[in-house]
Amino acid sequence: MADERSTGRDKPRLDIKIGEEEIKGRYANLVRVQHTREEFILDFINYVPPQGAVTSRVVMSPGHVKRLLRALADDLRRYEASFGDIVEAPTAPEDPQIN
Repeated sequence: MADERSTGRDKPRLDIKIGEEEIKGRYANLVRVQHTREEFILDFINYVPPQGAVTSRVVMSPGHVKRLLRALADDLRRYEASFGDIVEAPTAPEDPQIN
Protein backbone atom coordinates (compact mmCIF):
# COMPACT_ATOMS: atom_id res chain seq x y z
CA MET A 1 0.00 0.00 0.00
CA ALA A 2 1.37 3.44 -0.93
CA ASP A 3 1.75 5.97 1.82
CA GLU A 4 1.63 9.78 1.70
CA ARG A 5 5.40 10.31 1.90
CA SER A 6 7.18 11.00 -1.36
CA THR A 7 10.64 10.42 -2.77
CA GLY A 8 12.82 12.85 -4.69
CA ARG A 9 10.85 11.93 -7.81
CA ASP A 10 7.57 13.24 -6.31
CA LYS A 11 5.93 9.83 -6.55
CA PRO A 12 4.23 8.08 -3.64
CA ARG A 13 6.64 5.91 -1.68
CA LEU A 14 5.81 2.24 -1.23
CA ASP A 15 6.52 0.54 2.05
CA ILE A 16 8.11 -2.76 1.04
CA LYS A 17 9.27 -5.54 3.34
CA ILE A 18 12.19 -7.76 2.37
CA GLY A 19 13.14 -11.04 4.02
CA GLU A 20 16.59 -11.90 5.32
CA GLU A 21 17.33 -14.29 2.43
CA GLU A 22 16.17 -11.84 -0.23
CA ILE A 23 18.17 -8.93 1.15
CA LYS A 24 21.38 -10.87 0.43
CA GLY A 25 20.56 -10.86 -3.28
CA ARG A 26 21.40 -13.52 -5.85
CA TYR A 27 24.34 -13.37 -8.22
CA ALA A 28 23.65 -13.84 -11.93
CA ASN A 29 25.91 -13.36 -14.92
CA LEU A 30 23.46 -14.68 -17.50
CA VAL A 31 19.74 -14.24 -18.11
CA ARG A 32 17.49 -16.50 -20.17
CA VAL A 33 14.26 -14.89 -21.34
CA GLN A 34 11.26 -16.90 -22.51
CA HIS A 35 7.68 -15.84 -23.11
CA THR A 36 4.18 -17.01 -23.78
CA ARG A 37 1.26 -14.85 -24.82
CA GLU A 38 0.43 -14.16 -21.17
CA GLU A 39 3.81 -13.87 -19.41
CA PHE A 40 7.57 -13.43 -19.61
CA ILE A 41 9.84 -15.78 -17.70
CA LEU A 42 13.27 -14.46 -16.72
CA ASP A 43 15.73 -17.05 -15.43
CA PHE A 44 18.72 -15.42 -13.76
CA ILE A 45 21.65 -17.82 -13.98
CA ASN A 46 25.06 -18.11 -12.34
CA TYR A 47 27.04 -19.59 -15.22
CA VAL A 48 30.48 -21.05 -14.54
CA PRO A 49 31.61 -23.25 -17.43
CA PRO A 50 30.78 -25.98 -18.10
CA GLN A 51 27.41 -25.52 -16.36
CA GLY A 52 25.12 -23.00 -14.76
CA ALA A 53 22.38 -22.89 -12.17
CA VAL A 54 19.24 -20.76 -12.05
CA THR A 55 19.58 -18.56 -8.98
CA SER A 56 16.23 -16.84 -9.39
CA ARG A 57 13.19 -16.99 -11.67
CA VAL A 58 10.90 -14.02 -12.19
CA VAL A 59 7.58 -14.34 -14.01
CA MET A 60 6.03 -11.08 -15.21
CA SER A 61 3.15 -9.87 -17.35
CA PRO A 62 4.06 -8.28 -20.71
CA GLY A 63 2.96 -4.87 -19.38
CA HIS A 64 5.29 -5.15 -16.39
CA VAL A 65 8.18 -6.16 -18.65
CA LYS A 66 7.63 -3.09 -20.82
CA ARG A 67 7.67 -0.84 -17.73
CA LEU A 68 10.79 -2.62 -16.45
CA LEU A 69 12.59 -2.01 -19.75
CA ARG A 70 11.66 1.68 -19.63
CA ALA A 71 12.84 1.98 -16.00
CA LEU A 72 16.14 0.19 -16.76
CA ALA A 73 16.78 2.41 -19.80
CA ASP A 74 16.15 5.51 -17.68
CA ASP A 75 18.44 4.33 -14.88
CA LEU A 76 21.14 3.31 -17.39
CA ARG A 77 21.08 6.82 -18.93
CA ARG A 78 21.41 8.40 -15.48
CA TYR A 79 24.19 5.98 -14.50
CA GLU A 80 26.22 6.79 -17.62
CA ALA A 81 25.61 10.53 -17.13
CA SER A 82 27.14 10.20 -13.65
CA PHE A 83 29.89 7.64 -14.23
CA GLY A 84 30.59 7.58 -17.98
CA ASP A 85 29.75 5.17 -20.75
CA ILE A 86 29.63 1.49 -19.93
CA VAL A 87 31.85 -0.56 -22.22
CA GLU A 88 30.43 -4.01 -22.86
CA ALA A 89 32.86 -6.89 -22.66
CA PRO A 90 32.89 -9.09 -25.76
CA THR A 91 31.09 -12.39 -25.42
CA ALA A 92 33.56 -15.16 -24.65
CA PRO A 93 33.61 -18.08 -27.12
CA GLU A 94 32.70 -20.59 -24.40
CA ASP A 95 29.54 -18.69 -23.45
CA PRO A 96 26.43 -20.73 -24.22
CA GLN A 97 23.75 -19.78 -26.69
CA ILE A 98 20.60 -19.44 -24.58
CA ASN A 99 17.29 -18.82 -26.26
